[in-house]
Amino acid sequence: MVRSVTCVAPVGDKCGEGAVWSASEQALYWSDVNRFLVHRYDEASSSVRFWTFDEPVVAVSLSDEPGRLLLALASKLVWWWPETDRREDHGFRLPGYPRVRLNDGRPDPAGNFWVGSMKNNVLPDGELGETAAGEGILYRITPEGTVSEWRHGLGISNTLCWSPDRTTFYFGDTLANEIYAFDYAAADGSISNERSFLADFSRGSPDGSAIDSDGFLWNCRFGGGCIVRLSPEGTVAEIIEMPVTNITTCTFGGADLKTLYVTTASILSKPGERLAGSLYALRVDTRGLAENRFGGAASR
Repeated sequence: MVRSVTCVAPVGDKCGEGAVWSASEQALYWSDVNRFLVHRYDEASSSVRFWTFDEPVVAVSLSDEPGRLLLALASKLVWWWPETDRREDHGFRLPGYPRVRLNDGRPDPAGNFWVGSMKNNVLPDGELGETAAGEGILYRITPEGTVSEWRHGLGISNTLCWSPDRTTFYFGDTLANEIYAFDYAAADGSISNERSFLADFSRGSPDGSAIDSDGFLWNCRFGGGCIVRLSPEGTVAEIIEMPVTNITTCTFGGADLKTLYVTTASILSKPGERLAGSLYALRVDTRGLAENRFGGAASR
C-alpha cells in the first residue's frame, strides 16, 4: 500500500523534533533543535506560530495543568505557558552540560518524565557538531522532582513509547541502530528485562517513534527516508516511504487521532530536497493513543 504524504508546513527546520499533539487545542507543538525554536501548527487554520529560546529545545510534553507545557532544553527542563510565553525553570539540570545535552523525552503513563542524554552535537551558534557513543544516560524525573538513572552508555537517546496495555517500554539508541523493549510497571514507573526489539534495520537509523492503539510502533528512520511500522513482536508490518531523507519524529493527531504528523530535518539532507525540514502528515487506519502528561496519566 502506498500512502499519501502531504507537506502541511514547509518550515525549513534544521532538525525538527518533539512532536506532541494537544487535543484540547487541536494543535501540534514541535521543536527545531538547531534553531532553538518551538512551533505550533493549528490544524483548523493550517497556520504556524513559533517562539525562540536561548538554547536548543529537544522535547515537548503536555502537563497535568491545561495550557502549561514542559520543555526539555539542552541543559535543563523548563515550564512554559505558550498563551502568555511565561517561562519558569522546572529544577532539573543536566549534569555534565555542555559536554553532553538532553535529547528525546516523553512522559510515561504514570506521569513521570523520561529523557535521555547524548554527547552535545549542537554548537553555540546552532551548527552541527560531532556525536560519539557511550556518553548518554536515560533519566526518569517524577512529578515530585526525584531523579533516577536507568540506562548508561548511550550514543543518541531516542524513541520513548509505552504499549497500550502499559506493560512495555520502548527506547532506542540511534548510533547503535537499535530499539530496545523493557518490561514497564505502571505502579511504580520502573523498567526491567531489557531485550532487543529491532536491530540493524537497513534503512537509516532509529529516531523518534509513536505507538498506535493496536500496539504497533511507528519508527522514524533518520537517513532512511521512511517510517517503519513494527508489530508488537518486532516484525516489520509496513514501510512508509517519505519524500525526504531525514525523518525525525511522529505523533498521532486530529480529532480522531488518525493523522500521523511527521517532523523532518534539513541537516545532512540530499541535494534537491527543497522541502526537507518540513512538517508532513498522512492519514492512517488505526487510531493513535492520547498523549501522556507529566504529572498525570493520559486521558483515555
